[in-house]
Amino acid sequence: MNKQNFNPIEEVLHRIKEKGGWVNTHSHLDRAYSLTSDTFALSNSYLKEKWHLVDDMKRNSTVDDIYFRMEKAINFMLEQGCQAIGSFIDADEVIEDRSIQAAQRLKDNYGKDIEMRFANQVLKGVIDPKAREWFDMSSDFVDIIGGLPAKDFGREEEHLDILMSTAKAKNKLVHVHVDQFNTDEEIETEQLALKTIEHGMQGKVSAVHSISVAAHPRKYRFELYDLIKKADMHIVSCPTAWIDHNRTERLAPSHNSVTPVDEMIPRGINVAFGTDNINDIYKPFSDGHLLTELRVMLESCHFYDVEQLSNIATVNGLKALGIKK
Repeated sequence: MNKQNFNPIEEVLHRIKEKGGWVNTHSHLDRAYSLTSDTFALSNSYLKEKWHLVDDMKRNSTVDDIYFRMEKAINFMLEQGCQAIGSFIDADEVIEDRSIQAAQRLKDNYGKDIEMRFANQVLKGVIDPKAREWFDMSSDFVDIIGGLPAKDFGREEEHLDILMSTAKAKNKLVHVHVDQFNTDEEIETEQLALKTIEHGMQGKVSAVHSISVAAHPRKYRFELYDLIKKADMHIVSCPTAWIDHNRTERLAPSHNSVTPVDEMIPRGINVAFGTDNINDIYKPFSDGHLLTELRVMLESCHFYDVEQLSNIATVNGLKALGIKK
């Protein structure tokens, strides 16, 4: 007698629905759907180049432009049954406060339909005086203090100190882009965990991406997991955002360029996930499908735990965003 067919995807989706729906823990809604036929060629540029290449788009975007992009993305999240979303928004001398104005309008119009938490994207860093001015201003508006230590290269610890002290003073969470280049030269997740403990911010900090962790030897990885646990730090993986990482000739343990979720979850680390960029020069083909993100994660990490996958897609994200239900 044949046993009844078991479809694990359907089971995961059922459990996600039972837990209130998807949680997209990391996105950039103000840049969503900003790709044009003219800017498509820029998609082949390196990440650090793209940090500057988005300036023209930002400079030419009105509040209405940004709002319509954000609204389109939020409606697609709602169509998928998304209960909450976290989004970084740009705030600097190029875009000024236009993304903030659009984000406030989005909250006003959709705040009853979906939980939203915003973080400030610091593409100009936080140390340069002009960049610091916009960081301080935007920190009053956002729910989460955002960081990008690689933008203040050589002064990463100072960057993190500014994030932590600001978050403590304003009683806010911290989400930081770290270890994005898939190389064992990067130790930003470790640095972030140590700063979290130093500033007494345990449980309030999330590391976004952390793909370079997988490029390190096993001994380092598992020592790092213990440190992450000590810092009570959340990890946010954005699978399709990094699966496209360029191959190199640099030797490393065999791994995919995805956060090593399969090792982190069994160590008791709270792992969430998100879409990251949608249809812009960073990720031109990304369409914001949350199931696609989950599929890429589970396949690239060979992680088939149905219950844990549903947690990654729901309750773990709520924890990282500081949402209690």
